[in-house]
Amino acid sequence: MDSAVLATIISFILLVTGIAGMILPGLPGALLVWLGIVAYGFLNPHVHWTMTFFLLEGLLALLTYVVDYLATIWGVKKFKGTKAGAIGAVLGMFFVFILGPPGLIIGPFLGAVTGELVAGGEMRQALTSGFGTFIGFLIATFIRLLICGIMISWFVAKVIASIPHHSLPF
Repeated sequence: MDSAVLATIISFILLVTGIAGMILPGLPGALLVWLGIVAYGFLNPHVHWTMTFFLLEGLLALLTYVVDYLATIWGVKKFKGTKAGAIGAVLGMFFVFILGPPGLIIGPFLGAVTGELVAGGEMRQALTSGFGTFIGFLIATFIRLLICGIMISWFVAKVIASIPHHSLPF
């Protein structure tokens, strides 16, 4: 099999799985998208991209994880949660290791509620704070998809630019 074809197949599989991971909790979506881009760049002998491109794409992927963290904290704070609720929400993210993918949604909610209650808050406020983590999750998902779209668009533009002009059908 031609190495360019193999690079395309591997890249496509990683990109599609990565896009799914941007929506489905538990899959490292941005990491898979970035790996798909790197695989294409390194496995395709016709591509000669700079390390700066791969580094910047990697930084965009890393940004999606920062967004997850910050959006969770923002959601708690926006819904009048306390520092205890925010800490609980962040710790609740680790529920993914116990509950699997649903743990990334349920965990921060339960963590925020538990943090608020342990700090002496009322149940109503604890639930409101937990709801804030869910809103933060939705916002983070939207931003992650936006960043993923930027990563893939830049990648596709680089792929198109690397195709010899005489090979284009138009």
